[in-house]
Amino acid sequence: MEVTHLMTTITLAIASGVIALVFGALMFRKVLSHGQGTDFMQEIGQAIREGSMAFLLREYKVLIPFVVVVFFVLAIVIDWVDLAADPIVWSIGVPETAISYLIGTIASGLTGFVGMQIAIRANTRSAAAAMDGLNQGLRVAFNSGSVMGISVVGVGILGVTLLWLVFKDYSVVAGFSFGASSIALFARVGGGIYTKAADVGADVVGKVEKHIPEDDPRNPATIADNVGDNVGDVAGMGADLFESYVGAIIASIALAGALAVSNGQIADASKIAWDDSLVVLPLLVSAAGIIASILGTFMVRTGNTISFSGLLWALRKGVFFSSGLIVFASAGAVAYLGIDWSIFWCILSGLIGGVIVGLATEYYTSYDYKPTQEVAESAQTGTGTLIISGMATAMYSTLIPVLVVGIAILISFELAGFYGVAIAGVGMLSTLGITLATDAYGPVADNAGGIATQADLDPEVRERTDALDSLGNTTAATGKGFAIGSAALTALALMAAFAVATGEDPKSFTLLEGPMILGLLLGALMPYFFSALTMRAVGSAAFKMVNEIRRQFKEKPGIMDRTERPDYAKCVEITTQASLKYMIMPGAIAVIVPLAVGFLLGVQALAGLLIGSIASGFLLAITMANAGGTWDNAKKYIELGNFGGKGSLAHEAGVVGDVVGDPFKDTSGPSMNILLKLMSVVSLVFAPAIAAVGGILF
Repeated sequence: MEVTHLMTTITLAIASGVIALVFGALMFRKVLSHGQGTDFMQEIGQAIREGSMAFLLREYKVLIPFVVVVFFVLAIVIDWVDLAADPIVWSIGVPETAISYLIGTIASGLTGFVGMQIAIRANTRSAAAAMDGLNQGLRVAFNSGSVMGISVVGVGILGVTLLWLVFKDYSVVAGFSFGASSIALFARVGGGIYTKAADVGADVVGKVEKHIPEDDPRNPATIADNVGDNVGDVAGMGADLFESYVGAIIASIALAGALAVSNGQIADASKIAWDDSLVVLPLLVSAAGIIASILGTFMVRTGNTISFSGLLWALRKGVFFSSGLIVFASAGAVAYLGIDWSIFWCILSGLIGGVIVGLATEYYTSYDYKPTQEVAESAQTGTGTLIISGMATAMYSTLIPVLVVGIAILISFELAGFYGVAIAGVGMLSTLGITLATDAYGPVADNAGGIATQADLDPEVRERTDALDSLGNTTAATGKGFAIGSAALTALALMAAFAVATGEDPKSFTLLEGPMILGLLLGALMPYFFSALTMRAVGSAAFKMVNEIRRQFKEKPGIMDRTERPDYAKCVEITTQASLKYMIMPGAIAVIVPLAVGFLLGVQALAGLLIGSIASGFLLAITMANAGGTWDNAKKYIELGNFGGKGSLAHEAGVVGDVVGDPFKDTSGPSMNILLKLMSVVSLVFAPAIAAVGGILF
């Protein structure tokens, strides 16, 4: 590769990251320039802001001991070997992988912090803007989401590029992905437990028992519910897709040597030249994706007529425009670097696959389409038929994503081996800047609707915020589908990178080996065991929340006639304590299990664990995310006046379905993405040590 091409690519990657952060700062300032509405609206917004930041800071404090322990484990187990082997490095005393891990944790925490900061300030401003018109409300909410989306990709590409520039070693840079993944899992699980405990408590007591509207200020869990939207769907989702983004890039770098096969043996990936064209291609494609995402944000706008399809197409225009730009940019990158054109088709397969998975998810979860309408119709005969219909629809919805991702994997693998699979994941995530913006927009719109109700704004304003909120539910479901699809590609690529790092040829793995079969079964078990832990955590936290809300209604009868004020802070405290307590175990097993399997059973068993978890987790994640999205929007479809509307038997069944689906779609389902990638990246980081020890039992 020519030196000029290398330096140009590195410069473009760094420049795109800087541009992203500058653009994010400008959008942040633009959002803050809007008014916050009435004094009461600002008071509500302040309560949400205080609760959200209190949770986030306490969560980070809980994670500090975990980060410190892992830092020293990496420094001793991984870096100690390298230091002992290299007297020069030893004299400097730099634990490179541990430092890379630490930077990854800081970067992941930073993106969550930035996303939270804008979301908790945009909610009141979005509600106030909706007083002037639908498009104004949409722009404020979407602009706040774009701050999150663009910041994630900006920090991600800067982190990977600078670490690669300094260390020129994929195994060291993999520590960055490990750090991002570990923080992301805790953020996703902790935030998911918080938001769904609050949501379930608010719905069970408020809607079902007291028959008061959603976001009614008389409900003691209202503020906790609003806070949960931010800690789960902003900080959690942002951290989730941040680690997907950097994981896909790092997997591509690690597999850049996998195309060089001699006599059936894969080349030693640790000896990849840092200036190889295949190494820098994912950086160039990602850099182009950042610029395309920024340009796409200017395409998002709508009229003031309330139309779900109109709002949906407003966001689609931005995503489709950015995707179109990436097609041309990727072709230009391949031509510029002089790479075989088969790589371009790999990128294209991932990009198209991501769009199709998003559209399929939208079809099965939006009440504009038949599947969700049929689930809503089934609610007329009660909760039982609603649950059955929703689960059947969710299971059926796995067909298209599995076929699409499977075809993308097949095409990419046939064209360029596992590197092709990895670069397809980069293609799928190349427009993450705007895709995440459409997702992070949802919680802001949801909060805006709650503030409009609590502040007793004009019913027309609530209609506008409800329209924005309904769109947010669909974009959130679409974002989860996109995240799940990209997780499958990234986790598979990281698994192949793990095999390469151990000196194994992934093609040598066979089910005829006993350890592989055992690992495969353990891997298939992991998503179910992990989901059981997170679901029980939500149930336990919600149990405490429901009892607290009932206590307040009983001891403060004046709440219902508004002569007494609910104790919002108590509900926020209960959900905070419960979520921080219950998030530890699920996060810990994602790190402990692959290490235990690798050191005890060996490389073959660990490869089986990763393959089994990807296959099982991919399907379970889609099912759970789409089931929750379908039940949620089925309830909203009924609330529009269909099948009896609010207060009917169908509506009561719809509320229960939504309660059941809450932890499905916002806790267990989306957390599965990170579980798959974290286990893969842990295996990759510890691959040299696992290969050296072998299997203690086998």
